[in-house]
Amino acid sequence: MLLSPQNARHHGAQDGLQARTAPPTRPKCALMVALGLMIAIWGLRPLALLAQDGPGAPQVIDAPKVIMGGVPFTLDLQGVDGPTLNYDVRDAQGTVLGSGSLTAGGTTTVSDLVVSGRSGLPLTVRIGQLSEELSRPYAPGWFSLAPPILAILLALIFKEVITALLAGVWLGALAVAGYNPLSALWRTIDMYAVPTLGDVEGGHTQIMVFSLLLGGLVGIISRNGGTQGIVDAVSPFASTSRRGKVATWIAGLAIFFDDYANTLIVGNTMRPITDRLKISREKLAYIVDSTAAPVAALVPISTWVGYEISLIGDGLSVAAQQPGVDPALAATLTSISPFAVFISTIPYRFYALLALAFVLLTSVMNRDFGPMAVAERRAASGQGLNRPGAQLAVDTSDPQMAPPEGVTPRWYNAAIPIITVVLVVLGGLYTTGRTSAGADASLMDIFGAADPFVTLLWGSAAGCIVGIALSVVQRILTVQESLNAWVTGMKATFLAMIILTLAWSLGQVTEDLSTAQYVAQIMNDALPLSVIPVLVFLTSAAMAFATGTSWATMAIMIPLIIPLTVTLGGAEGFGIGGGYSVLMGAISSALAGAIFGDHCSPISDTTVLSSTAAACDHVDHVKTQLPYAFGVALVAMVVGDIGTALGLPVWIALFASIAILAGGLKLFGTSISEGSEA
Repeated sequence: MLLSPQNARHHGAQDGLQARTAPPTRPKCALMVALGLMIAIWGLRPLALLAQDGPGAPQVIDAPKVIMGGVPFTLDLQGVDGPTLNYDVRDAQGTVLGSGSLTAGGTTTVSDLVVSGRSGLPLTVRIGQLSEELSRPYAPGWFSLAPPILAILLALIFKEVITALLAGVWLGALAVAGYNPLSALWRTIDMYAVPTLGDVEGGHTQIMVFSLLLGGLVGIISRNGGTQGIVDAVSPFASTSRRGKVATWIAGLAIFFDDYANTLIVGNTMRPITDRLKISREKLAYIVDSTAAPVAALVPISTWVGYEISLIGDGLSVAAQQPGVDPALAATLTSISPFAVFISTIPYRFYALLALAFVLLTSVMNRDFGPMAVAERRAASGQGLNRPGAQLAVDTSDPQMAPPEGVTPRWYNAAIPIITVVLVVLGGLYTTGRTSAGADASLMDIFGAADPFVTLLWGSAAGCIVGIALSVVQRILTVQESLNAWVTGMKATFLAMIILTLAWSLGQVTEDLSTAQYVAQIMNDALPLSVIPVLVFLTSAAMAFATGTSWATMAIMIPLIIPLTVTLGGAEGFGIGGGYSVLMGAISSALAGAIFGDHCSPISDTTVLSSTAAACDHVDHVKTQLPYAFGVALVAMVVGDIGTALGLPVWIALFASIAILAGGLKLFGTSISEGSEA
């Protein structure tokens, strides 16, 4: 049976064992070497056993890596030319699990096969007069939850995401490897990590390169003074505290391409202006923090977009392959563009949209409540930009990203490369989409049929070239300095690339262990579809709060939630005219909830960076931001998530939410006296 790739390293390891003959004078050393090689060979044993399976006719061409107890699975049987053959699948006791007729020369999928216990294995597949034994590792159904739960718990306990994700992947690989711990380590590398990096068809490789290129672009435009110039262009409009807050909000929107760059650039640059205008450091940190991640997550051209698109694409692919999915729905899930889904989720990401709106409301209305009002009154009255005794982190400079001394910041040195990225991506989306959808297709269909992975590569590469050219032509940087800045920017994304690889790997583990199907069996029909989006929001928020990272949260939630929602029947109307469906709401809620939890988490990197860039006490930043984040989240859940799930149009939900926030700020907020520039 062709159920796994072949592996020939078994014999190579044996040859190596024979070659390492111990010198007579060092028998203990030789014994240790031999023992180590024997352990390695034992770890590789499952690969060698799988490699013994050869092609047969007819044969099983696809089977699950692990048989989960009580969870339905499928087998794909390949027929041969000739008469139609009957088949049946039996467990170890001879009970028929499935039967039917095999299409001559075609592939037949046998679905809804269930094995209740380990005693039911191995399976016997009989096709015509031929029979073949199918042996796979067995795991109880609850084990499908173990890898993601282990990842969450370890992240909670140790506050470290990479180790947590790695442990989750290894635990899933342990079942795949037949509970051989050493072999599970090899499978973590060769079956999960490496294939996800090389997954060109799924877009993983392109996303990696895109993220690196965009990180390099951030390094270039930071080094040539372009990002400083963008913020400087906004500064003259800030002459009062109200205008200073609005100018900081606008600067946050302008640096939309990366949340880290947004946080550090806006916080450091606007701090002298807000200090002169007697705006508290807590308020500056809040504006920076509540603008950076939401705008980067919402704008289709940012370091977030490729990551989110890849997660959505993986989730849709897993959902389409689930047993029992309607063929028409499966076709929709397979054919719909993840980029089109990403665009469609934007209006439903209520927390991110309302967080941006609430920053503007507090700035324009110049009103605050709770601990933030106390901080603002203190600063406006001249009693200090920070509370007495605050512990500040003021070292916010990065010499490798800062412009050389004497360089005049020019906004267009950042604007032109960024606009280049935007235009090239938009042009690429249109051309690739028009080629796929046809010249007569609508604009929505064209963008829905576009290839986002290729166009993001084009745009980021073009932006890097333009950024380097501008730096060299104006003699701001030499070619070597430009390349150094480019490499420095890419280095800054290295940790994200590790998280991304492990996140993709954990997503593949949950697919191999049928996690979504098992959760769906537990929940069954007892869960009303209308509450799925808000429950997803709360779960994502709790996970991001505990781990301090929205990216790892999205990586765990998206591949799990999409198949689960599809299984529960929440995909009705999905992909039809970009309208609402529970599935769309669930995807949006997972993405938005991750940002909410990240905003509230004291261990979040962006929260720490916001405190640092604003030179604010970190605890004070968390304490003053929490009431605002909770207030926005409450309105987002009640009016947004639940409202739209019950049929409220999305635009009415958004305008009603903004009105409620404005009314609450007017009713409970305190007017802050405006300071002016000294």
